[in-house]
Amino acid sequence: MLEDTQAVAENQVQEMPSLNHSYICAQIIRQLLRDESLQPLPELTLDIENGLTPDISVFKKEKIKPNFFEDILRMKELPVLAIEVISSSQSIQELLEKAKVLVKAGIKTVWTVEPYGRSIFVVSSNEQKLFHEDIVEAEGIIVDFAQVFAS
Repeated sequence: MLEDTQAVAENQVQEMPSLNHSYICAQIIRQLLRDESLQPLPELTLDIENGLTPDISVFKKEKIKPNFFEDILRMKELPVLAIEVISSSQSIQELLEKAKVLVKAGIKTVWTVEPYGRSIFVVSSNEQKLFHEDIVEAEGIIVDFAQVFAS
């Protein structure tokens, strides 16, 4: 039993977001909030498989109607864009596989941001692209990653 508890604790420590991860997420959200038609939501669990949670899910604002008397634990409505930021404890391959699952489930585009190489992997149903500190656009949503990575 103790071994199981230790294994769970070690797994949780490995997946904890870092300073760089949190900073990059905040910078992306800051840019997304400039577009008043968008509602970026951090760490929202989507009703995909056993519940997948992108770092940032971007919705059209009119699709988000919070009810503070009754919460939603798994969002059935899918975002138009999901964004993952790689932490130092995660592998690129792991998150690119997650991106494929999200796209297959119906999310049009997934951006996977890799801070060390300042790279953005874009996965959609019909293409895969790689950007470096560029302006990236999908579904009318634009983020300037040169500004995101500026410190």
